[in-house]
Amino acid sequence: MTKSILTKREKEVFELLVSNKTTSDIANELKISEKTVRNHISNVMQKLGVKGRAGAIVELLKIGEISL
Repeated sequence: MTKSILTKREKEVFELLVSNKTTSDIANELKISEKTVRNHISNVMQKLGVKGRAGAIVELLKIGEISL
């Protein structure tokens, strides 16, 4: 298995995002601040070279990092 490009926390955030959770829901569930959630999302978008959450989700699904 190849090494994940996501940290464990980034993966948790995006798995919750594809479950239709809001930034606030994710922050509450993971017991982190909303700003931290947004930072994780921004970091992933930067790693993937995409703009927007939707673009990041599409790429992560394509490369098998997350699933629906």
